[in-house]
Amino acid sequence: MTIRTINEIFGAEISGLDLTQPAGDATRAELNALFAKHAVLVFRDQPLTPPQFMQAAEIFGSLMDQQIKQFVLPDYPLVGCNSTKDLPRKNGKLQVRGENYHTDHSNDIAPPKATSLMAVQIPSYGGDTQFVDVRRAYDDLSDAQKTTLKNLRSKHVHESSRSPRSFSKLSPEDMAKIPHTEQPLVIKHPISGRPALYLNTGRMEGIEGMSADDGFALIDELYQHATQPQYEYRHQWRVGDMVIWDNRSVMHQANADYDPEEYRYLYRIMLHGDKLQPFL
Repeated sequence: MTIRTINEIFGAEISGLDLTQPAGDATRAELNALFAKHAVLVFRDQPLTPPQFMQAAEIFGSLMDQQIKQFVLPDYPLVGCNSTKDLPRKNGKLQVRGENYHTDHSNDIAPPKATSLMAVQIPSYGGDTQFVDVRRAYDDLSDAQKTTLKNLRSKHVHESSRSPRSFSKLSPEDMAKIPHTEQPLVIKHPISGRPALYLNTGRMEGIEGMSADDGFALIDELYQHATQPQYEYRHQWRVGDMVIWDNRSVMHQANADYDPEEYRYLYRIMLHGDKLQPFL
């Protein structure tokens, strides 16, 4: 196994492994240690079937149900899909799921620890996925800012009243099943112990103990800070890429900058996480 760091902040590309084969205990332990450190792992040239993708993802934890059932594979309901065919268009432009930096299912009481995508078909240009390291973004805050954020919490819902993006429209029955919860603004990673900002402007409904305007202003300030270019890795997809990222360490966003007539199709898996712990 060969490890190449992607940049000085986070991310690593792993080669020399065949993920179609089961991983041994030593390999699993090494990959999980690398994951806790680098937060985003990239495996190139791994054209995995859905069962093989499930097996590879399970190296890092147990598979989690997808919240939105309309985007799952009928034969493999734990595997979701991101497909151009599922996307609405507005003025000829694709409205992709996952635009705007976020962390997945933050409204869950125990959000997914990780999300993984497997590239099956990729357009000739565009459609990159961007990541930002919210651990480093927290590190770079002033001591006064860190003191201000200590003990602050935000309610996470299906779609915030000030969300910058639209979410899937659900029936009243499905909406009743979607969880909502309060999350710390700064969380502690359960393995590395590192603090990180926990942000999702699409789901955060203000901040506990603050007026709506003041709470959303603070959320926006932190979001603008955390999404600066110095914290970013932009992944350019190739067919056969498997990428897995730590939702407790990075935010990510999708891009709709590709020809809407070209097909883009990726498998998607999430892994069970634990209830988030505040960094105190």
